[in-house]
Amino acid sequence: MWKAKLEGKLTAKSWPDAPTLQRSPFQGRVLGIDPSLRGTGLALIEFAAGRQPVLLRCQTVKVLTKYPMAYCLAEIHRAVASFVTDFNPGHVALEQTIYVQNFQTAQILGAARGAAIAAAALQQTEIFEYAPLRVKLAVVGAGRASKDQMARTVMGMLGHGRTLAFDEADAAGVALCHALTWRG
Repeated sequence: MWKAKLEGKLTAKSWPDAPTLQRSPFQGRVLGIDPSLRGTGLALIEFAAGRQPVLLRCQTVKVLTKYPMAYCLAEIHRAVASFVTDFNPGHVALEQTIYVQNFQTAQILGAARGAAIAAAALQQTEIFEYAPLRVKLAVVGAGRASKDQMARTVMGMLGHGRTLAFDEADAAGVALCHALTWRG
């Protein structure tokens, strides 16, 4: 090969253009869900190229402690189903269950997540799950951010004037995390 190169017979290899590391931003509607038996947060955010994300609707599904678990799960299912049928989000982003030391608490959180997932799955909406640490890292930049830091950052990113409840802010954070980290 060296002889061919020195004689000028070896031509330079044509290389393809290097791939760009820029990825296209997420576009569409995402329903973020922060599941809990007595206070499930829901936040619907619309993402479009060239503009700030827009919070279309948010809600906390609050159920009093006097009602049994089955009633709470039905309320969560109804609320998620209503969001999905009314607004037709492209994706649903859900916060995963965090590590809990109490088995009963883990079961209850799992049931709440199941009610939300089932409501979205019945409408054939794509579902994505994110660990709380990943959500905080993507949105706030610190995995151990407080609920207050999370709420303030989410409101700043959305340009939202009114203060969101923590459950709604966490749900919006999950939707933002999905849009910021999505690899479509």
